[in-house]
Amino acid sequence: MFAAGELSNRRAPGFSIVDVNQQQHDLADYRGKYVLLDFMQTGCPHCIKFAEILEKLSIQYRGKVEAISIVLPPDNIQTVRTYIKTHNVTIPVLFDSGQVTASYLRLTPATPRIYFPHLFIVNPAGRIVNDWGYTSDGKADDIFSGDGLAKELERLLGGKK
Repeated sequence: MFAAGELSNRRAPGFSIVDVNQQQHDLADYRGKYVLLDFMQTGCPHCIKFAEILEKLSIQYRGKVEAISIVLPPDNIQTVRTYIKTHNVTIPVLFDSGQVTASYLRLTPATPRIYFPHLFIVNPAGRIVNDWGYTSDGKADDIFSGDGLAKELERLLGGKK
């Protein structure tokens, strides 16, 4: 079991932003399910590896868990389309201009750094129950490249697939 991250235990900030097909995605539309909210970059090797885990888990827990990725500039429609095609990504990839990322990561002028990927788990009631950021110290390696996220979902869902 993983301890809750420092950005957890609060209401998930709302958002309504578009994907590569200009379809609007509103966090409120996912109420009643767990949401795996992944802040990433299309050129980040750790993000690409993690996308495979998110894809598998979104299939395994279909109906109970939704996965969403959010990108920031310099990613754009072309880089996201290439990423989706190259890596067979089916989960929505949404475009943020910075506000959603800043509210989730609690960015300020004093703490402006972003490490990709960063994952938030939002529960069916709309609260952040856990988060992890990728760091070079390896503390979250089991989440981003192992079976740690699957184990965390099992714990949250009480073993229900």
